[in-house]
Amino acid sequence: MAFGNTSSLIGLLSFLLFSFTNHLNHVSPATTVGGIHVDVVRKPAPDVPIFREAPAFRNGITCNNDRIHISMTLDSNYLRGTMAAVFSILQHSTCPEDVEFHFLWARFEPQVYFSIKSTFPYLKFKIYRFESNRVRGKISKSIRQALDQPLNYARIYLSDILPGYVKRVIYLDSDIVVVDDISKLWEVDLQGKVLAAPEYCHANFTEYFTNLFWNDPELPRTFEGRNPCYFNTGVMVVDVEKWREGRYTQKVEEWMVVQKQKRIYHLGSLPPFLLVLAGELKSVDHRWNQHGLGGDNLEGKCRSLHPGPISLLHWSGKGKPWLRLDSRRPCSVDHLWAPYDLYRPNTHSLEE
Repeated sequence: MAFGNTSSLIGLLSFLLFSFTNHLNHVSPATTVGGIHVDVVRKPAPDVPIFREAPAFRNGITCNNDRIHISMTLDSNYLRGTMAAVFSILQHSTCPEDVEFHFLWARFEPQVYFSIKSTFPYLKFKIYRFESNRVRGKISKSIRQALDQPLNYARIYLSDILPGYVKRVIYLDSDIVVVDDISKLWEVDLQGKVLAAPEYCHANFTEYFTNLFWNDPELPRTFEGRNPCYFNTGVMVVDVEKWREGRYTQKVEEWMVVQKQKRIYHLGSLPPFLLVLAGELKSVDHRWNQHGLGGDNLEGKCRSLHPGPISLLHWSGKGKPWLRLDSRRPCSVDHLWAPYDLYRPNTHSLEE
């Protein structure tokens, strides 16, 4: 790894130390790091994948520089999925230079930052620290360990974390690829609602809650006056200001407290969203969340695509496409994810 001079190296190391001791509340890598313009490729740690550099995507002639804000969580375990998701969004966007990413991470991981910076040198992005202690006493054990990680709950706190200029945001899970122009989802008319997402009213809504919930004389009344349907929180358009003003974070947290007292649902962060917002959101076309491609939460068996047009593929469930492809036992749908995989296997060194 080469720097222009020794002072640049000292400045960068000082910044990393400062960021660590201050928990890295906010990083804006789109410009400079610690006053130094950084465009270097660092040799990642052994457990951090190495990725090839993505091409630079430029705006079309119809773009007006209106920002599209997208938020995703960020950690080394799902980094390969995040890279593919970002790549797919940029590749299919008419105005890729107008897309700004807001990543949330639970801890300072410099190698993850440098992986993003070197893979997408032109990407507009910021990173924010999610304080895990905000949810540690509120998380109840679910049927899959990955669902119990504090970062899985960060989506509840977007209005507290994102800067004030972000009025609307698309929240996306890391196990998705977008095969359409993301601006189409961004421009959905919320019609005064706080949140928009595809709804699935054919799903058995009752199975997301325990008999203890349904047999309680008071708890099921939360759905009175609503037509609640299942929706997946891995793809959401959120009015950040309305979320904040309506105190929706507190409303979701209140149900998490109830869950700690008596087990009223099975999964992680999804059911409290359903309790607060099912039947109260703006419904979006199903094409924007072809979910369940990772199978169920226990075995992750292969599933086929649902009929109809597709704008977003989502490997929700236990099975992840990069793991199944690496194991040489992929499902047929995993080959739809593979073209967006920027991972460079069997790479042992980088050019100095």
